[in-house]
Parts: sequence; structure tokens; C-alpha cells
Amino acid sequence: MSSKPRTARTEYAHIVATPGIVGGEPRISGTRIRVRDIVAARDLRAATPEEIATTYYPDLSLAQVYAALAYYEDHRDELDSLKREEARLVETMRQSNPPYLDDSEPV
Repeated sequence: MSSKPRTARTEYAHIVATPGIVGGEPRISGTRIRVRDIVAARDLRAATPEEIATTYYPDLSLAQVYAALAYYEDHRDELDSLKREEARLVETMRQSNPPYLDDSEPV
């Protein structure tokens, strides 16, 4: 019997979720690129799907990029919630761990 995590296929071509890989978040099959990473490239960099596939993630096909964007549009609330949860975690870590160097001290 294998102890390998079971990858869940979705109804979207190219999109899978595997417990233990990128927190079990939906991702591009065969990669660790999350659906949220594709959406961030689109939203934060104003990149078109073509630019995402050629510039930001050149190992992805245009079909994979479109599948990620379609998945996001149909699961927006769930993925936006994960994004907010991650931002809260980062902020908590920032507040509980002082910076390595004090900004007021000359380097």
C-alpha cells in the first residue's frame, strides 16, 4: 500500500490538488504553481494570459493558464479566503519576529 498523497483531479483540465503539495491548494498539474500564483501575475502585474505563459511561467501552456483563470473565477471566494489567511499569517509572523536588522541603525 502506498503512502503517497492522493492527487485530486478537478473538473478543470490541468488543475489538481494534492494534500502536502503547496498546502493542498489547487495548482497546475505537474507543477507547484498555484492557481493563486497565476491570478497574482494577472492582477498585480496586469499581465495577459499570453504574457503569463511566455514571460512569467514559460514552462506553462496557454491552456494551463486559461484553466487556472477559469478555476479561479469559479472558486473566487475560496481562493480569496486562502489569500487573506496567508496575509494574516505573514502579518502575525512579522509582528512576532523583529526584523533581522534595525532600520534605524546604519549598516
